[in-house]
Amino acid sequence: MSKKALRLLAFMTMIALLVLAACGSDDSKKDGSTETDKKEDTAKTGEDHGYDFLSILTGGVQGTYYPLGGSFADFITNDTGVKTTAEVSQASAANMTALKDGSAEIAFVQTDIAFYASKGEYMFEGEVIDEVSAIGSLYPETIQLVTLEKNGIKTFEDLKGKNVSVGAPGSGTYANAEQLLEIHGLSMDDIKPQMLDFGESQESLQSGQIEAAFITAGTPTGAVEGLNAVASVFIVPIEDKKADELIEKYAYYAKEVIPAGTYGSESETNAVSVGAMLVIQNDVPEQLAYEITKAIYDNASTLQHDKGKYIKAENGLDGIGIPVHPGAQKYFDEVNK
Repeated sequence: MSKKALRLLAFMTMIALLVLAACGSDDSKKDGSTETDKKEDTAKTGEDHGYDFLSILTGGVQGTYYPLGGSFADFITNDTGVKTTAEVSQASAANMTALKDGSAEIAFVQTDIAFYASKGEYMFEGEVIDEVSAIGSLYPETIQLVTLEKNGIKTFEDLKGKNVSVGAPGSGTYANAEQLLEIHGLSMDDIKPQMLDFGESQESLQSGQIEAAFITAGTPTGAVEGLNAVASVFIVPIEDKKADELIEKYAYYAKEVIPAGTYGSESETNAVSVGAMLVIQNDVPEQLAYEITKAIYDNASTLQHDKGKYIKAENGLDGIGIPVHPGAQKYFDEVNK
């Protein structure tokens, strides 16, 4: 082969190599991103967390948990990239059991119910749930004894012999109802207890099937507001002395005042409350739990719900009686240092 032919072959080989290199470069950047960009995108889509999907268990659609759960799910989805949805459930006690069984990863629960579960007490007797830890506390949940003005029920003693909703099976409301009845010298045997969720309680009060309902939720509660739109609602107050007795026996309660104007009331109503909190499976990785906690508390100020004003990082560890997830603790350590 002549020198001229060799030079031409070498030249053509060099061109071919350059073309191949360019194609390889184009392929690696066909989406306009660098390798660093791709790594960042992977983190944003949550793929490195090992979870494609997360569920938040809430409560009935007429309570406070469900609308807040929907907002929290959006926060988590947007900030972690892991698709998250809020699910209707039977609330606190059932939520703790569901997380233990692996049916969901995150749940709303009352602080008192979480405590019972961690100790294997009360409705969890003989069944310690230690697979669940805290994300953080949220807001006070008021125990409301709801009736209609026309029913004439003004005190707890007036409940004797009446059809009374005491909450859905597995809910924290049932425990609250039992303890409030107890402090007033009553028991479930003195009433005709009906196991109804908030929406069912609203419908049953409106139709006259029950005369009163215990509802544990942040105020104002959607079910009670809906009821008040068609009939005059009355919230039975708890006397200060009885509230003190309750708190002395069950330390997780606190005194609460339902403001005048709530459900159309003309004056304040004395009540008691427990705390609402979020819990998470222990198996959720620390980094993901950190990002979940950050997503919720960093975005809480944008919530449209009235309870959004209570959800603050500086209060996130208040009233928690169970261990805090290391990822959540990392977040609170950062913001509260």
